[in-house]
Amino acid sequence: MGDKQATSPKDRFLTVYGRKPVLEVLDDPALDIDKVIVADTARGPAVDDIRRAARARAVPVRSASAHRVKVLAGNGKQDQGVLADIVAPRMRPLSDALEGTPPSPLIVLDGITTPANVGMILRSATAAGVAGVVVPRRGVAALDPLVVKASAGVAFRAPVLRCASAEEAAESLTEAGYTVYALGARPGAPATTLFDVPLPSRVAFVLGGETHGVSEAVANLAAGWVSIPMPGDVESLNVSAAAAVVCFELVRRGRCLSPALGHDQLAP
Repeated sequence: MGDKQATSPKDRFLTVYGRKPVLEVLDDPALDIDKVIVADTARGPAVDDIRRAARARAVPVRSASAHRVKVLAGNGKQDQGVLADIVAPRMRPLSDALEGTPPSPLIVLDGITTPANVGMILRSATAAGVAGVVVPRRGVAALDPLVVKASAGVAFRAPVLRCASAEEAAESLTEAGYTVYALGARPGAPATTLFDVPLPSRVAFVLGGETHGVSEAVANLAAGWVSIPMPGDVESLNVSAAAAVVCFELVRRGRCLSPALGHDQLAP
């Protein structure tokens, strides 16, 4: 699959930027930090504290230009000249996950651009024992400190699967024998409720963006639409709330893994 050729370092690490966030992760012994990068122009007591904390944990500290740090952080305003790459033990390329015994069930994010929503989805999915959350590199909020904060730190150990785009994910999953459902509704298209939809052995649910829902390209690859019944006078749920409903319906129907099994299955 094309995703295999596009494997990125960001399929292995979560990058945290900013002086206080970097110092906080260095102070957390539960996190495996690959390296810290400091801009050659960065100065001050906080930078000195970061260097000392990194030395105490034998974490390599590398120097780079301020521009390079901004590029690596992906944020031109808030990196403060320092970043850290944290090893995410359950994060890997989707193509790797589809080799051997593919994980199921999966959640696929499509066009979700609000970091808080991505973070809360990762937290709900991890809590429920969902086998994987597909977070494409394009069209979805970057896995940055805002996502980590919204997940209350769970993002570091969430079962994240990376690929280039949601459309690529839907294509790859379909080729691998998954039934891919789009969550929501399309005018004129029949939708089965979440509580009644069949759950084959390999199943994935696509959650669409905050404004436009599941994209047309992905919807065209889906096996069908699945809706959440809402008898009250509300048109829709926030996507992170909808994700929580999906995740815990999967738990109710016995389709999620125990935490230990999920971790073993998704280990690199």
